[in-house]
Amino acid sequence: MVLAMISEPTFDAALLRRYDRPGPRYTSYPTAPQFQPGYGGKQRSAAARRSNQDPIPQPLSLYVHVPFCTSPCFYCGCNRIITRDQNRAAPYVARLLREAAMLAPQFDRDREVMQLHFGGGTPNFLTPAQLAEVIDSLGQQFNFSRSPQRDFSIELDPRHVDDDTIAALARAGINRASLGVQDFDPQVQEAVNRIQPVAPTLAVIESCRRHGLRSINVDLIYGLPRQTPEGFARTLDIVIGARPDRLAVYSYAHMPQLFRPQQRIKAADLPSPEAKLALLELAIAKLTAAGYRYIGMDHFALPDDDLARAQERGDLHRNFMGYTTHADCDLIGLGVSAISQVADSYCQSPRELPAWEAMIDAGRIPVWRGLDMDADDRLRAHVIQQLMCQGEVSMAAVEDRFGINFSDYFQPDLERLQALVADDLVQIGPDLIRATARGRLLLRVLCACFDRYLHQAPPAAPARFSSVV
Repeated sequence: MVLAMISEPTFDAALLRRYDRPGPRYTSYPTAPQFQPGYGGKQRSAAARRSNQDPIPQPLSLYVHVPFCTSPCFYCGCNRIITRDQNRAAPYVARLLREAAMLAPQFDRDREVMQLHFGGGTPNFLTPAQLAEVIDSLGQQFNFSRSPQRDFSIELDPRHVDDDTIAALARAGINRASLGVQDFDPQVQEAVNRIQPVAPTLAVIESCRRHGLRSINVDLIYGLPRQTPEGFARTLDIVIGARPDRLAVYSYAHMPQLFRPQQRIKAADLPSPEAKLALLELAIAKLTAAGYRYIGMDHFALPDDDLARAQERGDLHRNFMGYTTHADCDLIGLGVSAISQVADSYCQSPRELPAWEAMIDAGRIPVWRGLDMDADDRLRAHVIQQLMCQGEVSMAAVEDRFGINFSDYFQPDLERLQALVADDLVQIGPDLIRATARGRLLLRVLCACFDRYLHQAPPAAPARFSSVV
């Protein structure tokens, strides 16, 4: 059954401006600022044991973080290391595989890996041979599914990819690719230190198709310095013409106090809040007119794409990799700063490369911080997951699953929702809480009403979160 949530969002600039405030992206709940440094390797191993006890073996998802980039993109807030020294790749791969060798035995062999994703940084900083080595080794240490539904994906910088690279990745098993574009306007590219011509980028998309990759995603960003409606419209037209299966249109979060490269961006070059919203409105209008469906939280997909179909079925999922079709997987993060979500726990590896290397070299499972969820965390995580993925949550289903009275348990949260009800962002019925068409672009605000940690005293520092629009 197609859910009512699938209707396209309504754009209301005045409303978006009023609600444009810092808030979590809810790739997890509790969110990463709640992770604690006292969590270590013993807790991580215990979580793996708990996850193995499920009577029906749950599949696994592997995330591999490659931190290296050859040059800085000034907008970037990712954990990356700028270097042109290709000799740094081989030692990193060796330690990555040693980390996998420590973690793999903790998970029962009958648990299939349905998803593998390389993120960064720039994963194609590694040579095709090194990437193939990682995939092959992981396939020996874990039980790779042979299902045609498995997703093996990689984030690519199109500036450093050729047809031979795509062919090699396809032979190694990669069947999805995500390409960073951001904006094709030359002035914007100059302002963010990412010169990327159109023709080579489109050639990479065509190469992915020619070599059998079944899904291609393109990343764009609105709110970048020197961005104009005319220039962004040209970028959108070019990308739409290439017809990727999915697009992510992210809001640029200017937080130079947290991300040093952003200090290279002149604040005077940034579009005003009104102009930035106009760019978002332009993207929504053009993409929906071209047949793309708004999935939620920056993401668009063609109606026959797996993301859109998962949302229709009601089993779309959201984690640290964004929206995914594999809702029932435990996520194992490999590499510096990688985050894992196993059973009812989260953990993150050290963010600094020397600290991660030292733990690997000492034969220790690398853990920097994490947490074990309590009963309230699990309940709220489910509610927030439903809202982020489906735009609605059944109160009766929550009551049946968790043995609570929804109205009593969430009384303060429902009171916070009343302001959103008054603004027609959400409807509360006898059984259903549902984002309206006006509220679909503000799901983060809706979810924040159910975030216990945001409403504790003292509250979480808002500077840790990007703006919701």
